[in-house]
Amino acid sequence: MTNKLEKQLIDRYPTCQFVFSESIDEAEAYFQDVEVLITYGEDMAEEHIDKAPNLKWIMVISAGVEMMPLKAIEKRDVLLTNAKGIHKIPMAEYAISMLLNYYRSNLAFANAQEDKEWNQKIPTKEISHRTMSIVGAGAIGEELARLAQAFRMKTIAVTNRGGERPYFDEVFDTDHLENALEQSDFVISILPSTSKTHHFYQPHHFKVMKQDAVFLNMGRGDAVEASVLIDALNSGEIEHAILDVTPIEPLPSDHEFWDHQSITLTPHVSGKSVFYLPRALAIFEDNLNEYLNDKKPSVNVINPSRGY
Repeated sequence: MTNKLEKQLIDRYPTCQFVFSESIDEAEAYFQDVEVLITYGEDMAEEHIDKAPNLKWIMVISAGVEMMPLKAIEKRDVLLTNAKGIHKIPMAEYAISMLLNYYRSNLAFANAQEDKEWNQKIPTKEISHRTMSIVGAGAIGEELARLAQAFRMKTIAVTNRGGERPYFDEVFDTDHLENALEQSDFVISILPSTSKTHHFYQPHHFKVMKQDAVFLNMGRGDAVEASVLIDALNSGEIEHAILDVTPIEPLPSDHEFWDHQSITLTPHVSGKSVFYLPRALAIFEDNLNEYLNDKKPSVNVINPSRGY
């Protein structure tokens, strides 16, 4: 697929010169002349910005930009855009599937099958008619809320500024987070990693949640300290945690998350999709069309000082 997408760019933009590199080290040979740089955002450093005197725009083909040299980018006034929104379909599907997986006791049934045990006493619950709060309700959150409403859930958004949002029954700003948490059966965290979201969830947040609440984090693992989450589970303040992201990745084999009976783990795969690159390229092309027409690219512009 990669070769097909490279050819697509070359064919659609014959006036542009494209260079495709396997690594940032390989790409350095072209930094002296580069105007536009596309990267996954995990291997760039301040020194790379310094080596590219003509750099005007960086496109990060992921949603998170926390590993980018944001201060150097801001200092040089380089435009920064990302691929926000391309994860919304797979991540929304992930959240619904994991909640169903837990409520329908799929793991217990799988274990029973392995043991050749016909057990009709395994308890199950329905996710329909529950209340879901989504903390960090951007494009992913809106898609998840749309799916949740198909299950007749009440949907609550928690955002920086509040205001109305599509597919949400209520919206709270972050100052009123507890108002959302105390009424939620499912708390879904889709927060980015910034200085303001580091250890965002504190012990008192879990104390106000329902005792049978499920906390699902598919944003960034540093939003909650491991010990805080473990304490909340061990004390019965919440019932279960579903984690696609963890404070350390890859998660060390001796980490207590692995063996905790009230934690379900997946290895940061909620956003994986065979359509990832085509969707990212579509966003890039929208911006490239503006750039080539002497307009400032306008889709998914990142404020480096905020980190989103």
